[in-house]
Formats: sequence, structure tokens, C-alpha cells
Amino acid sequence: MAEVAKKKAAIVVTATKDRNVSYEKIRNIGIIAHIDAGKTTTTERLLFETGRTYKLGSVDEGTTVTDWMAQERERGITIVSAAITAFWDLKNATSVDAGHYRINLIDTPGHIDFTAEVERSLRVLDGAVMVFDGRTGVESQSETVWRQADKYNVPRICVLNKLNLIGADFEGSIKSIRERLGANAAPVIIPIGQEHEHRGVVDLIKMKAFTYKAVEDHNLIESEIPAELVETAKKLRNELIERVAEFDDEALSKVLENQELDEQTLKLAIRKGVITGKFFPIFGGDNRTAEAQLLLDGVVEYLPSPIDLPAVAGVDPKTGEASSRERKNEAPFSGLAFKVMTDPHVGRLVYVRIYSGKLMAGQQVYNSTKQITERIGKIVLLHADQRELIEEAYAGEIVAVVGVKDTTTGDTICDAGHPIVLESISFPEPVISLAIEPATKSDQEKMGLALGKLSDEDPTFRIKSNPETGQTIISGMGELQLEVLVDRMKREFNVIAQTGAPQVAYKETVKKVGQGEGKYIRQTGGRGQYGHCLLRVEPLGRGEGFEFKNEIKGGAIPGEFISPIEKGVKEKMENGVLAGFPMVDMRVAVYDGSYHEVDSSEIAFKIAGSMALEDAFRKADPILLEPIMKVEVSTPDEFMGDVIGDLSSKRAQISGSEKRGTMTVINALAPLAELSGYATKLRSLTQGRASYYMEPSHYEECPRNITDAVVAKVGKVTMARG
Repeated sequence: MAEVAKKKAAIVVTATKDRNVSYEKIRNIGIIAHIDAGKTTTTERLLFETGRTYKLGSVDEGTTVTDWMAQERERGITIVSAAITAFWDLKNATSVDAGHYRINLIDTPGHIDFTAEVERSLRVLDGAVMVFDGRTGVESQSETVWRQADKYNVPRICVLNKLNLIGADFEGSIKSIRERLGANAAPVIIPIGQEHEHRGVVDLIKMKAFTYKAVEDHNLIESEIPAELVETAKKLRNELIERVAEFDDEALSKVLENQELDEQTLKLAIRKGVITGKFFPIFGGDNRTAEAQLLLDGVVEYLPSPIDLPAVAGVDPKTGEASSRERKNEAPFSGLAFKVMTDPHVGRLVYVRIYSGKLMAGQQVYNSTKQITERIGKIVLLHADQRELIEEAYAGEIVAVVGVKDTTTGDTICDAGHPIVLESISFPEPVISLAIEPATKSDQEKMGLALGKLSDEDPTFRIKSNPETGQTIISGMGELQLEVLVDRMKREFNVIAQTGAPQVAYKETVKKVGQGEGKYIRQTGGRGQYGHCLLRVEPLGRGEGFEFKNEIKGGAIPGEFISPIEKGVKEKMENGVLAGFPMVDMRVAVYDGSYHEVDSSEIAFKIAGSMALEDAFRKADPILLEPIMKVEVSTPDEFMGDVIGDLSSKRAQISGSEKRGTMTVINALAPLAELSGYATKLRSLTQGRASYYMEPSHYEECPRNITDAVVAKVGKVTMARG
């Protein structure tokens, strides 16, 4: 144990001593993928190769560095993104300088329930390694995270992993990347043998083979390309050149003159294509092995440093005009808070990506999103669940800060003298909810504190109280997410809670225009209360949210009472009229009303606004919207008919099927309400041989009979429809 402790201490010392590398030698990258493609295993090998760890961890044994939570180790999945800093010495470089590089790496979850972790990580990363299962290629979550990376313009390297396993299909996987993702992609590293014959790779740029003797071995043995692969390697190298030559003038000139491209020119062309987001190099092999050294070289040579990217864009909060920051230490400080975490030892940790300037412990910073000033207590460098105190941090770094109380995910912190608001982070809406209550009365207060801290950490985790039942309702992206959060309450906060059955997170909206009146009059011994307004509600398109308009003319309602009316409307929208679900996709306009010179008050108009909205909503053909899930079922051919029949009975729309390896994949859209217990049903239908994946797709109008059943269940009277 003493020896292990010494090694850990040495790592921390090394990280401190070497962390101040120049901008061009920093790489901020994430590992992203579909669940079970091998992200954490890839991360583990990268850390092993960089000397960050001295023993390969195992997901199955629960010994990986980045899966450090008890729930992650028990379930064998990644739940929270983990940041870690490692260093890589690049030798014989051609597209960048050789030397000592700092890699800030984030390992992200693959399960759709924890998609917020991927979203916020991609928002602050400069590049990503996209891992695919080399047996199936592009899977559903692969498409989802690819779109997330597109949204934030994150350059990517593709890795076809698990080519050592039965069913490996290198060519088929490349085809799926090109066809399903529409990516301009080509291999730079190809496997020598597949399945049990896999023993190394061929580097198409060096035109050399690299093999190893054992999985745990650090050494890659360089040799000539095996004779049976020479023609294939030449053909694929020429194809690679054709795809990247356009990104570099020198490369294009040589191609047009039929000259051979040297290693440096080819790598520079690839690098330029990657950084512009127009080309995606593919590495193929087994990420458990020393082949990961070539991936580390690729990360350094092809993915951008902070200064390879344009100045970070934002908005000047004073003028509302576009603004930007150069990614340099000399520029005014700016950073984005992208994650909040409660640490049992240091308290509330806020993860910050520093885009410009320097950040020092004890420094005052301006939260330009909330327009408040905060003081940085301590700054820590992240090593998964280990923390290292540092005194200052620089542009291009990812760190965590202690001491900020009100800064949350998506907030910009900056220099008060040079304010800027950076692009925030958007998260999907929850689709499932359940009621939760403490096991004992003594747990009531503790549960409230625990839920508050957990919702602070996870932007897709929502809490609200049902005013009619007095229940606390928690909502999230899936049953697994809520199950993990309830388990965390028990382990981390010592709160035992009881939960009801998961419920679908319906939403309410209207189909036509409706008008309503709200009049609140209360006369007491002293001053009375008077508020009166008329509202109009009208439908908006799906996903358009909420819009409030002031159409008051002639001073029927004084201007100071319009904002209270809007507040009353918004509060009513949180707990809808039809069945208590949130109202969405509506425009609400206040167009008339009256007031009393003495008795009118803000609270009276707030109540009147709430009453008017309910009245108008009832007259506007209210409907329920239900979440529709994208479902993908992988099944052997002989069960295909049974699976399709079962899906059809669940109101699913079958959109097609395709062959993927030895399995047939059925794609469908199905209401979440019909998918409760689907995993068990699918296992019984297919003798346990099929698997499925689902993710939220969109919201859609609920059939009348389902709406009436839901409304009746929550004790409401079914609305009369005009």
C-alpha cells in the first residue's frame, strides 16, 4: 500500500510541475460513444499509456479510474462525466511539434438517461474521440452524440473498437459512419486481422505495421506491412489522400502533379480537415492494447489546441452586441461553468472551462449571467475523484472552483471590468417522473436539502410539489437516472425515501384560440384587493414554448401590473388545468381589464392572471401531449415478426428495419406510456436474445381515450370540448 501511495503522490507532483505547458500543447478532449462501445476501457488504456496509472483497471471488476462512484462500479456503467489530466510525450512529430503535451480528458456516459453529462462536456471541449463498436458500427446513441458534437462544432477522431471480438466488421462499420452520419471519413489506422486473428494494426501514413506480444504489453513492435495487406493498405492510403488533399494547398498541388505525398504533408492535410470539422480520421483496432499509443499520437497531431480555434464568441451584457475573447492569458478573464458537484470533503465544486485570462484563488469574479459578484475560494485540478489544490489557472484549462455559491451550470464568470456572456448550454426536457416521500418525518428536511443539491448538479433532474396532493414529484430522462439519484440520496445524504411507480411526464397545451377572464376582488376591514384582466390563449408549434404579449391599450391596466399578470400566468402553467401537467407551446396575450385606484395591487393582478388563464385554457380545446420515444430493437431474424407485432400493439409506428451484423434492427416510434416493463416482455418474446435501446424523440398529441383515462386518474373532470 505504501508503494501505491508513493506512486499516486508522484503523479500529483508531476502534474503540478508539468501543467504549465504552452497553449499549442494543450488538448481538451472527450471520449464519447454509444453505451458499451468501450469508452471507459479506452480511457483506462490511455491513462495507462501516459503513465497516469500503473495498472489497467477493469469495468467488470469495478477498478477503473474514471468510474469511481459506487453506483458506477456496481452497475458497470458510466453515470457522471469524469475529468482527468494526463501528459503524453510525442516523438517524431510531423504535423505538430514533438515534445510534452497536456491532455485534459473527460470520459462521458453512454446511457441516454445521462445525456446531460455529454451535452455539457461537449460544450466546453475542443475535440472528441468518438468510439464505435467495430461489430455494429453506428448505433442509436452514436447518432445522438454525433449530433450533439455537430451542434457545438467539435472536431472528432473516430475509433472502431473491439475488432478483436467475434462479429468484427471493419469495412461495414466504416460504411455505416459514412452513410448514417453523412461523415467524410476514411481510415488512417487499419487492423491486421479481425476477431481472434487480430494481432496489430497498419499505419497508412507511415505505411508500417505495429504489433504487440500481449494485451498488457507497453511495447509496439514496428515492422513491414504483411504481404497480404500491402495492396489493401495502398488502396486505402490513396483513398485517404483523395479525401484530405483539398484541405491543404501543398497536398493538393502534389496530387495534381501526381507526386507522392510525404508523411508531414499528409498529416497536415488531415489536421486541417479535422480542425475545420470537414474530415474524420478512423482508427481501427483493440483499445485494450498498446495500439492506444497511436490514438494518443492522433489526439495530439490531429485534434486542435485552444489557439487553433477562433476567438470565443459571446454577447456584451451592457449593450447586447456581439463580443469575443481571444483564447490567451493576456486577455480579460472569461470562463463557463459547465458542471456542479457536491464533494463530501470540500463542499460545492463548480467545474469551469477557462477560455481567456487567468484565474487565481481568492479572486473576485463577475457572474454576467446572473449579474452578481462571486469570490473564488480555492481552485482544484481534477483527477477523477482526486483533487489537487492549485493557486492559479490559465486560458485553455479545465478546473473546478470552491467557494462560489450562486453560480450554476451554463453561467459565465468573467472580469467585472470586461463583462461578456458566453453561449450557455441547453438540455432536453424530462420525460418521466415519480412521487417521492421520506420514510420518516425526521427525513423530511434532509430530503429537501438532498434533492436541492442533486438538482443543482443535474440540469435534467427537476423537482416540484403537487399543490393538490402535497406530494413531491421528481422528473428526469429515464427510470435509471431517477433510480440512481434516489440511491445517491440514501448513500451520500443518509436519506431513506419511498417512491411511487414511474409516471409519464405528459404536457398540456391547446388546439384553438380561447379567451378568459380573471377577476379577483377581496374586501376586508382595511384596504381591499382588486385585480381584473382578460387573456387570450392561442396554440404555438411543437417545441416553441411560451410567449407572453401585452396588448393593453388606453391604460385599461397600468403598466406596473402587467408583469404580475405574467407571473401569475407562468405559475399556473407549471401546474396545468387539465391534469396538473406543465402547459407548453402557447401564446398568452393580455388585451383588456380594469383596476381600482386604491385597492389594486401586484398580488391581486397575479391571482387574476392565474384565474384568467385557467378560464381561457378551458375554452381553447385543451389536450395532453405525450412523449414519443425512438426505439431500436436488435433481434435474431426468427423473432422479427413477434417483435413487430408486439410493438404495433403498443401504438408504435414501425419506420423500417436493417441488417446489422447477425441481427436485424427494427426502428420504431412508440409512446413512452406503452413501454413500461418492455425489457421483460422483449426477453420473454425472444428467449432473451434480443436487446433494445430507446431515447426521447418528440411530444405528440395524446389520443382522446388515453387523455380521458389520465385525467380521470388524477381526479379531474374530463374537459368538455367545443
